Amino acid sequence: MSKTTQEQLIEATLEIEGLAMQLADMLGVALHYAGVKEENMREAVEAYLDGIEELFADELDEEMGYEEMIQVIEYLKRTKPKLFC
Repeated sequence: MSKTTQEQLIEATLEIEGLAMQLADMLGVALHYAGVKEENMREAVEAYLDGIEELFADELDEEMGYEEMIQVIEYLKRTKPKLFC
């Protein structure tokens, strides 16, 4: 029996939500190992997202790799040192 388009859409949406949660967790891990204090994690995640826009505003349509992620974290260390241990 084949799935309807609606069932496929629901399945894809759930998969995307699951992947988004995994990515959020991975960002938290990266920030943790970069030295973000646990009590500052929420603020650090928001600052990270803002940092992406500040550093890569002209390149938001392009794919970000680990090197760009490191650049954002280093930027946060310079501009928001209170978030880190």
